[in-house]
Amino acid sequence: MAALGNPETLTRKIKLWDINAHITCRLCEGYLIDATTVTECLHTFCRSCLVKYLEENNTCPTCRIVIHQSHPLQYIGHDRTMQDIVYKLVPGLQEAEIKKQRDFYQKLGMEVPGDIKGELCSMKHLDPQRNGEVKTEDTDKKETAEEKPEEDNDYHRSDEQVSICLECNSSKLRDLKRKWIRCSAQATVLHLKKFIAKKLNLTSFNELDILCNEEILGKDHTLKFVVVTRWRFKKSPLLLHYRPKMDLL
Repeated sequence: MAALGNPETLTRKIKLWDINAHITCRLCEGYLIDATTVTECLHTFCRSCLVKYLEENNTCPTCRIVIHQSHPLQYIGHDRTMQDIVYKLVPGLQEAEIKKQRDFYQKLGMEVPGDIKGELCSMKHLDPQRNGEVKTEDTDKKETAEEKPEEDNDYHRSDEQVSICLECNSSKLRDLKRKWIRCSAQATVLHLKKFIAKKLNLTSFNELDILCNEEILGKDHTLKFVVVTRWRFKKSPLLLHYRPKMDLL
């Protein structure tokens, strides 16, 4: 029976550049940000890179498979698992990305959304010894005192939030009693369909279409994707309409 041996000999260190090819975007050659995967072939890219590419093309940038002849954007989806992996493997990447978002809003003279502030605060408590920094009791008390004002913000999760107004544009369905909602930016159009169907007591959420700017949204689109591609630079809330699937306006 073989001996277990020294634990140190069983540990294999993998350098970051050995796996860079698996966590970088083929389009910008940088680490994946807001990782988005093509459902047809499972190749992953930065969302902004892929959306810009698909404005002029309908094939995957890696394998050239046709995603969809006319609506390729409806066949891509946010890959949260991959993004979490990238953030865990690349030190400081998540903090740097959130700082870029914060600086972007400040440069435009806009108020920094509460969800970005929330992410900055939550990251301070994820790993007290991150980057070799150990928090003392005094430091922890000081940070807690500085973060107290954030407790008044209206977000129930630490991830990015989206404010939505859901309106009916068909006489065949009734309006929601509460059309203003706030939910995670990672929620999809399918989640909204199920929510509306439940509130209206519909037999199936498949009976519904959800539209933004009079364009039907794909069920796998995340709300963040909808905001970035169809509501950029417009004021909150994100205005969405719902109607019966075969209803002709």
